[in-house]
Amino acid sequence: ATFPDLAGPDMHRKSLIFSGFALLWGLLFGIFFTSVPVVACPTSCHCVEKNGLTVVQCMSRNLEKIPADLPRDTVILLLASNHITHIPHHAFKELHYLQELDLSNNEIKTVDAGAFQGVFDSLLVLDLSNNRIKSVPKEAFARLRAKISLSNNPWHCECTLQEVLRELQLDPETVNEVMCHTAVKEEYAGKPLIQVLDSGINFCNFHHKTTDVAMFVTMFGWFTMVIAYVIYYVRHNQEDARRHLEYLKSLPSSSQISKDFDTISTVL
Repeated sequence: ATFPDLAGPDMHRKSLIFSGFALLWGLLFGIFFTSVPVVACPTSCHCVEKNGLTVVQCMSRNLEKIPADLPRDTVILLLASNHITHIPHHAFKELHYLQELDLSNNEIKTVDAGAFQGVFDSLLVLDLSNNRIKSVPKEAFARLRAKISLSNNPWHCECTLQEVLRELQLDPETVNEVMCHTAVKEEYAGKPLIQVLDSGINFCNFHHKTTDVAMFVTMFGWFTMVIAYVIYYVRHNQEDARRHLEYLKSLPSSSQISKDFDTISTVL
C-alpha cells in the first residue's frame, strides 16, 4: 500500500529554507572562529609562503628605512640592497618568529642598543655585511644566538668592538673579511680584526693606558693650578702686609705724640 504525502509542498519549501540558513550560519561560524588575523604585506615588499613559512622579500626597493607594517608571522625578512642607514630601537620587536634577517648591501651607519630586542631567541641568521658601520654598542647584539656576518664594513678597531665580537657567533666563512679600517693604533689599520686579536693584541689595554694618561695629565693640570694660586695668594698677601707695615711706620710714635702734646701745653 502507498501512503499519501502528508507533508505537502509547503513543508518541503520550509525544509529547504531551513537547510539554506543552516549552511550559511555554518559557513559564517567557520570563517569567524577558524580564520587568523593576518597583517597585510607592505606595499614595497612581496610576501610569499614557502613550506609553511612566511617570507617577506623587500630587496632592491630603494627603501630608506625598515618597513613598520611587516607581517607578525614573518620568518625570513630580506631587506638587502636598499638605502637603509639606521636600525632603530625595537625595529623588529613584533616579529617573534623571525629566523633569518638580511640587511646586507645597505648604507647602515648606526645600530641602536635595542635594535634586535624581541628576536633574541628566534633569530638564527643575521647579515649586516657591506654596510658603513664603524662601531656598535655592546648592548646591540647582547643575547643574540644568531650566526652573524659583519664583513666589509669600515670598522674602527678598539676596545668596544673587541668586547662585542667576544660575545658573537661570527659567520666562519666571512670572519676574515671583518677588517680594521681604522684602529687605536695605525699599525693595525687594514688588517683582519681576528688576525690582530689572535696575535695577542688587546685593544682594551690601549684604552686603559690612554685613560690613565689622560687622567694623569688632568690631575697634573689641576695640581699646577692649585700651586699657582697658592703662590699668587701668598705673594699678594706679602705685598699687602708690606704696604700695611710701611703705613704703620709712617704713623707718629706714641713718644713723639707725647712730646708734641707737652710742647702745645707749654705754649698755652
